Amino acid sequence: MTIFHKIKTFYKLDMNLKRLMVEAYLTLAWARYRKSKVFAKIAPSLGEQMAETTYLENTQNRVILRNISSAIHLVSRFTFWESECLVKAMAGMKMLEKRGIESTLYLGTAKDQTGLVAHAWLRSGSFYISGSDGMERFTVVAKFAKRKNETIHEGENYGSYP
Repeated sequence: MTIFHKIKTFYKLDMNLKRLMVEAYLTLAWARYRKSKVFAKIAPSLGEQMAETTYLENTQNRVILRNISSAIHLVSRFTFWESECLVKAMAGMKMLEKRGIESTLYLGTAKDQTGLVAHAWLRSGSFYISGSDGMERFTVVAKFAKRKNETIHEGENYGSYP
């Protein structure tokens, strides 16, 4: 598919979907920038450490969760920077936070033939926004719960957000 065809296809999309895709692109860029920082400095902004949000499904959020998940996965294929599991999870968490939807970001490790590998995934209610493929192979080493109306504590820097 040529770049011209991709642009033409994008312009044919519904305006709400276009906005969501642009938001996903900008949020993935923001998350990639944040990932380049020392993790200990960004960890407090990810939410309450070693806590989880509820697994109860909120049916009124189902469409929003699916749309955000789809937008992140689709747009991440077209970024010129690395947009893998942690970047997708951080972007998804930020997009959900903007909408007042709780989420939990998980970090896990596992051993494979190359050594120790890491993975990140994001869950809201019973729905996995990103990283659910293969998550069962990983041992959770950290989790961060972002709850509704969570306030920024003094000294935390969330950085600019598009």
